[in-house]
Amino acid sequence: MSRRRGPRSDSSDRNQRRLRQLGAAFVLLVGLSGGMMALQGDASLLTAGVVILGCLVAGSVLLWYLHWIVR
Repeated sequence: MSRRRGPRSDSSDRNQRRLRQLGAAFVLLVGLSGGMMALQGDASLLTAGVVILGCLVAGSVLLWYLHWIVR
């Protein structure tokens, strides 16, 4: 007979790390897509940089909201 073990702490830590990486990738994707749209619309580099920063903030807020509604 085999014994069933509960979830190990290293597995839980690994899952938490993967979720953080996924969240960072999501925020980065939102930020860079906003910057790419600005550059495609012939915006200056300064304007594209501001758009990227704004979209990074928006992506962070979206990620927070997703965490909030899933809990």
